Amino acid sequence: MPNKKSDVVQDARLPIKLDSSSNGEYWPLEPSERLAHVVAQARASAEVNAKALGWSRREYLASACGAATVLLAMNQLGCGGGSYRAPPESAHEPDAAKAAVAGDEFIFDVQTHQVSADRPWWDVKRPSLADFLKTIPQAECGAPHWARCFTDDVLIREVFLESDTQLAVVSALWGDPHPMLASEAARTREKVQAVGKGTRLLTHGIVQPNESEWSKVSEHMQDLIENWKIDAWKLYTVWGPNGEGYTLDGELGQKTIARGLELGRRLFAVHKGLPLPGMNRDFTSPLDVGKAAKAFPNAVFLVYHSGWESDHVEGPYDPKAERGVDALVRSLEENGIGKQGNVYAELGSTWRELMKKPDQAAHVLGKLLAHVGEDRILWGTDAIWYGSPQDQIQAFRAFEISQEYQEKYGYPALTKERKEKIFGLNAAKVYGVEVPALRKQHARDTISTARPGYAHAVGPSFQTHGPRTRREMLALLRSGQGH
Repeated sequence: MPNKKSDVVQDARLPIKLDSSSNGEYWPLEPSERLAHVVAQARASAEVNAKALGWSRREYLASACGAATVLLAMNQLGCGGGSYRAPPESAHEPDAAKAAVAGDEFIFDVQTHQVSADRPWWDVKRPSLADFLKTIPQAECGAPHWARCFTDDVLIREVFLESDTQLAVVSALWGDPHPMLASEAARTREKVQAVGKGTRLLTHGIVQPNESEWSKVSEHMQDLIENWKIDAWKLYTVWGPNGEGYTLDGELGQKTIARGLELGRRLFAVHKGLPLPGMNRDFTSPLDVGKAAKAFPNAVFLVYHSGWESDHVEGPYDPKAERGVDALVRSLEENGIGKQGNVYAELGSTWRELMKKPDQAAHVLGKLLAHVGEDRILWGTDAIWYGSPQDQIQAFRAFEISQEYQEKYGYPALTKERKEKIFGLNAAKVYGVEVPALRKQHARDTISTARPGYAHAVGPSFQTHGPRTRREMLALLRSGQGH
């Protein structure tokens, strides 16, 4: 029987996803002619290599050789600053391919997401996250309702079974009503623990101090600790009921940080960068991070997205910068926050977009290593908005900063040891995770035993979620009135 149309489409997907999707927090970037050429070349090479090995195209693309083929093609996208270390033979020799894209690092993803499908949080006239989720391909997964395409089962499958991720944080989301309550995140945590028979998932609790009167916000924070045992606070400073956010060094921000410390949780995951279309970008600026870190030395700030903005070109460090990763670095330096300070830079969506721009990726990673420090960079992927994060993992394993950039800009080499820190060892220290003990526990749990068989039987979907064109993003904004 001929393949179904969906199977044909799936067969054509590349294992390293190069489409111009978005997580709904920035405009999808139009693919360049060079990127389109790389995609075409990768597909053509995969076809030839699969035939030479006697494999089907789908088998080839699901293999390490398939990922290596895409990375080899992606080396055309840079001009010498960043590249992917994959030898030519990795396209047709499995052992060489595995050496390039496989690994046994401890991978701790500090930014994953899900929503609830058990209550109609989307049934409101004001803007909500539903305006974004309903527009993306995953919403047509075949479930009775689109929200069920983004639930805990999808998270478990795409993060723990379709990638090498071993530990994750399900991070809280903005909105009113909330797309995912702390109670629902706790239920997912328990479900994952039951499946894995061990620690696999941690949780954040959202705090929106401009949402209601302070007494209610304070009570909510106490409830997050006492009843739902959250591991960290999530602050979305750009969000506000009237489109206006707040700053970390302003009155609301300071009260929130002080209350969090009073309640015994010193970790604050803060969205910085990626200004939402239609929102006031002033409140996504990371220039307030250093001030807050200096004012609250006992707090630890996890800066989500590292201040990166999709429409800003990253280059060498500019100490006068007002935008991007440079603004974060500037804020830290102006406030005396060094490489062993209380601020960490997180890579969710940032690496996913920059891996298609290897020279900018080299600048961003090089600046973070040089100024924030190799012990202060955290791995995050924004899964499941983009589907499985496995392609991001494989690309990061192979990525390197050129000797030229190291000498010219003072960037450290992106060594295996530094990658191991970024992939998970840094986050483990932040969250107090004992890695050797956890690895032993994971080796015996259900997820570890199920993953190899699952990958062999099903294979990764390579599905990318999110609006992929400006037209799709405009439709999203119209439905959400710009939020």
